[in-house]
Amino acid sequence: MRRKVAILLPLLLCVVSSFATSIPYNVWWQNGNRFYQQKQYDSAAYYYELIAALKPQNPEVYYNLGTTYYRLNKIGSAVLNFERALRINPNYKEASDNLALTQSRISNHIGNSSDIFFVKWWQSLTNSKKANSWAIVSLVFFVLIIAGLLMRRFNKASGLVPPQLIGILSLVWIVFLLLSFVASQNAISNNEAVVMQDNAPLMNNEQKGKPQSLLPEGTTVELVNEKAGWAEVRLPDGRSGWIQQSLLIKI
Repeated sequence: MRRKVAILLPLLLCVVSSFATSIPYNVWWQNGNRFYQQKQYDSAAYYYELIAALKPQNPEVYYNLGTTYYRLNKIGSAVLNFERALRINPNYKEASDNLALTQSRISNHIGNSSDIFFVKWWQSLTNSKKANSWAIVSLVFFVLIIAGLLMRRFNKASGLVPPQLIGILSLVWIVFLLLSFVASQNAISNNEAVVMQDNAPLMNNEQKGKPQSLLPEGTTVELVNEKAGWAEVRLPDGRSGWIQQSLLIKI
């Protein structure tokens, strides 16, 4: 009897905990949506932030936060949350469209640099948003390789599947597997941040003197190095410098 109680008690606690967690979650969603519809955007953002803390892997709450902060004219927070939604779901079209709309409102927006064509080509192929696509393609080629090997093993007409074809399929599979791995590593690594203050000073390597430029709020930068409250960043146009970490929030 005691053994049954010992087994059932953890299960009961899990059910109660899950039920208790879902209650505020649903209420917060309702409150956030209601306040947003009533154009009380500060209150809506408060409840959406609670949801994001409870369910950090939900892209919809970051999308809602992005639109809410956009309404509040908080460009940095809007960009940050649209970027977070896309990091979780790269195919989130509404988040992508709203991110572009928000970035169009950034004064002195820093555009992407014109890299050498093969650098841009590699960056496009290994974009974190393509990790799932390359994984699916590599899986398809792996299945084809296995199917070809089985046909050669059990089919008398093994000439229909020459060993050269298996070799080509294996090479293509390795290429797509590599692309998937690199893209997934780019997706996992949290090496991007958003500038949260307008006219944020970008300093030189000595971090002294006058800033080499002022960064607009909402600029997405790549983190290169961090030390002693400073972050070395690379801008979309290829320039680099140092900025205080307190002016950034990681995506």
